[in-house]
Amino acid sequence: METGALLVKRGLLTAEQVAELSQSVNGGPERLEMAAVDHGWVNEEDVLEALGQEIGVDVIDLEHTDVDLSLLNEFPQRLIHRFDLFPVRRDNGSIVVATNNPFDFYALDELANHTGTHIEPVLAERRQIAERIKNHLGVGSETVEGLLAARQDEIQLLEEIDADDAELAAEAQEASVVRLVNEILLEAVETRASDVHIESQGAGIKIRYRIDGILHAQPVPPEINHFHAAIVSRLKIMARLNIAEKRLPQDGRIKLRVAGREVDVRVSVIPMIHGESIVMRLLDKGSMEFSLTKLGMGAEMYGSFGQYIRIPHGIVLVTGPTGSGKTTTLYSSLLEIKSEDTKIITTEDPVEYQLDGINQIQVHPKIGLTFAASLRSILRHDPDVVLVGEIRDHETAENAIQAALTGHLVFSTLHTNDAPSAYTRLVDMGIEPFLVASTIEAVMAQRLVRRLCPECKEAYTPDRGDLPKDFPWDDFQEAGGKLYHPRGCRKCREIGYAGRQGIYELCPTTDSVRQLAHDRASSWEIRQAALKDGMHTLRQDAWKKALGGSTTVEEVLRVTKGDMI
Repeated sequence: METGALLVKRGLLTAEQVAELSQSVNGGPERLEMAAVDHGWVNEEDVLEALGQEIGVDVIDLEHTDVDLSLLNEFPQRLIHRFDLFPVRRDNGSIVVATNNPFDFYALDELANHTGTHIEPVLAERRQIAERIKNHLGVGSETVEGLLAARQDEIQLLEEIDADDAELAAEAQEASVVRLVNEILLEAVETRASDVHIESQGAGIKIRYRIDGILHAQPVPPEINHFHAAIVSRLKIMARLNIAEKRLPQDGRIKLRVAGREVDVRVSVIPMIHGESIVMRLLDKGSMEFSLTKLGMGAEMYGSFGQYIRIPHGIVLVTGPTGSGKTTTLYSSLLEIKSEDTKIITTEDPVEYQLDGINQIQVHPKIGLTFAASLRSILRHDPDVVLVGEIRDHETAENAIQAALTGHLVFSTLHTNDAPSAYTRLVDMGIEPFLVASTIEAVMAQRLVRRLCPECKEAYTPDRGDLPKDFPWDDFQEAGGKLYHPRGCRKCREIGYAGRQGIYELCPTTDSVRQLAHDRASSWEIRQAALKDGMHTLRQDAWKKALGGSTTVEEVLRVTKGDMI
């Protein structure tokens, strides 16, 4: 029975859908049943079950199947990649091989001829086979194998040649090297990585992706070490950096389009003792959504913070370490208050996302366009709201204060560990305490915790002795006495977490806080006053998220420290 007729018989497709698919496939390499899956008309698992039952082939879940990895040594990588196959186990003198296409008899015959063993096919999803290949053979393994084959005559190692820029560029633009770098970047985008680390170490190159704030080592074939210099040179060319300069740090930018989405990549190259290391920050513009509530801000926090972003003048600060989501929070705030009768100007380094209806300035310190210099010019441009990317020095802080005193609402960021420390940090920069007290309206500290995957999170009842001393036990019992921990599933790639959310600590400048800031009080004293006035700490907000089932106790302990009250 033809595949289309089988799927109609099983009730998975209609005759009309099969006719439409047959016309679109029209004898091409794409299979009708996989085209139906790609259209979203049918589930791939259901298709495989139908095929398997019809032709007597088992269907397996490759993610939860024990695999005999020693079999990989018996199969050339080119066959695994060419036919999208993965060996599973030996069974009574045969080798069981996972495939997605049971009708590709040529591929099965090729494997049987090469191994001299009978091949028994089983069916598995395309994605599962692809992930097994990446996990056990490494990203770009097929390309690396091709590079090694060509290396004897066509490719020289970049570190072994003494060439001018043109020759270096030609080597790095070799088609196989281009493809290898593209595969590394594509895998990073598909796994939702925020950063890609390509590190030079004594044992060779190491690639790690930061996914939801945690670094994950990426399996790579060991042969990739031979092409480290080619990879670095290719990325430098893409970022328009000097590929001949290997002694000094360099920064650049790459603009990509991946699967129709625009991705901005910030590239940092630093020479290490074993060679140059690269870190790339990926900004996926297509997947970003700027909304305070969707960032994880609860209703109470949103109501309080929403009042401060709408005041007529003053300074609102967002604090936290690098990568804690400060810029995203500020962008979301600007979009919330944006209107035709409000002029908003930002000065940033760099401009991470371009926002419609908002005037954005990219600072260039090398030519004198610093935060402070641009802020002085902005004030002559008749703004209502000003965003300063970061207050780094006395001059920028002073200009931000002057902007607030002259009737503007100023948003900015600081690097402090909690909200109350922002007042003393500005005083340490040389700003007069009475100016800090009179212009700062509120400070919000934030961090990011990973969200539990909603598909696979599991409830459990903890023992009180296993929880930290500041765990809100009474609130926990009122909430139902359940916490959640990660399990892992296909949807979250077996990690157990999917995405991140913010936790927040809002410190309004109340009368008592204002007086302490004026009197040069310590950040500890300001913190105590803020707590008495009702401030909720980062830790307390994190516990709320854990009690609500969106994160875990382990995440709270990883990201925050206990409140010392």
